[in-house]
This record gives sequence, C-alpha cells and structure tokens, in this order.
Amino acid sequence: MRFLVDPTFDPAGVYSIGSRVLTKTNDAVVGPEEVAPVDAVLLSHDQHPDNLDLGGRAFAQHAPLVVTTRLAASRLAGNCRGLQPGETIDLGAVSVTAVPALHGPEGSEDKTGPVIGFVLEASGSPTVYVSGDNASLAVVRQIAQRFARIDVAVLFAGAARTPLVDGFLTLTNEQAVDAARILGYPLVLPVHTDGWAHFTQDGESLRAAFEEAGLARLLLRADPAVPARVGMQD
Repeated sequence: MRFLVDPTFDPAGVYSIGSRVLTKTNDAVVGPEEVAPVDAVLLSHDQHPDNLDLGGRAFAQHAPLVVTTRLAASRLAGNCRGLQPGETIDLGAVSVTAVPALHGPEGSEDKTGPVIGFVLEASGSPTVYVSGDNASLAVVRQIAQRFARIDVAVLFAGAARTPLVDGFLTLTNEQAVDAARILGYPLVLPVHTDGWAHFTQDGESLRAAFEEAGLARLLLRADPAVPARVGMQD
C-alpha cells in the first residue's frame, strides 16, 4: 500500500496564522501528480501549513481516505477518519495505529492543538513509526513500551520554534538521537528539518549529531525526491 504523510506541495511563500507568520523558504520538489495514486493520507494535524498547505489540502480532499485527528477530520473536506491515540484502523493488510504526539512543551496543547503520530504494521514488513510533530521524549517512551519492535522511525525534527510557546515544537537533533536509542536503534528517516524559516536546526546538523553519537549507520537517505528503500533484511 502507498501512504502519503502530511502533504505540502506549495512553492515558497508566507502564511499568516493569526498574529504569526510562517515562511516557507523552499519550493516543493515533488508535485501531486508525482505521488498519486495513494491508498491513504496520514495527516498528523491540519492546523499548520508546514504539515498541510494549500496544495496538500487540495490533494487530501480527493484522496481515497485521510486518517487524522478527530478535530481535523471534522474540519476537512473529503473522506476523513478521525482517530484518538490508541485507536487502530485496518487498511488492507496494514494496521495503522494512532499514537500520541506533543507539539511543544508540556502544557502547550491548548495553543498548538491536537496532533497524532502513527505506527504501521503488516505481516512480513518493517514496523514503521511516524512521529508527527512531537517534541516529547516521554511520548517516545510510550511508543517504545507499547510496541515490541520499531524497525523504521520517521522522526519529525528541525527544532521548530515560534513565539507561540516558550520551547521547541518538534524534536531537536539531540532529542532525535535520544529517540533512536529509546526506540531500540531502528533505522531513522529524518523529516521536517529544512525548508521553513521557523526550523532552527537542519538536516545537515542532524546528521552531524548522529555521527557524533556514533549512530550515523541508522540514518536513511533523506534527500528530497530520492527514494529510501527498506527491506526486512536491513
């Protein structure tokens, strides 16, 4: 099956969110026509354009299914299924479980809104954890405790920061390294590290952090538009 996570297809530009402005610094390098068709969109949340921009919304509206938070499902057009953390939906042979995510420091939930991550499981295939915009290692520990094995961790990093809250909104480089340890040293696909002005760290510095920790072997290639293929033998 083919899943699309947090689609953003717009060119570089500026987005107003209340009194704040988020600036996209890089054009999207892959368009909707290059990823379609998909079986489902896995959307961690709908309230921020670095996870769902205008092009992403248009794509999601016509996707066969969008799996997201209950609040996002109530707001979006199209075929949406809202899940709470802990709920599972079976899509073909793949079980998709919504897992917690904390988009900022403790106590910031009312400001940043609900977010979920996902764990994908299928017989004979790697178990994949998609963190969504999570900034909490305590949440990562919950994932590690619930699932016996995580083979691939798609970690949203970049140490995102805005005036909205006093703290980081996504994992820092150092937290991403710690998350890999907590999860039992899975392969790591780092995402959400480049292309927006509110990201305070980037993919290059994340790779350096993994190298310093002696864990560079875990990193999957994360160049835009370049496939990163994983098999059980890896």
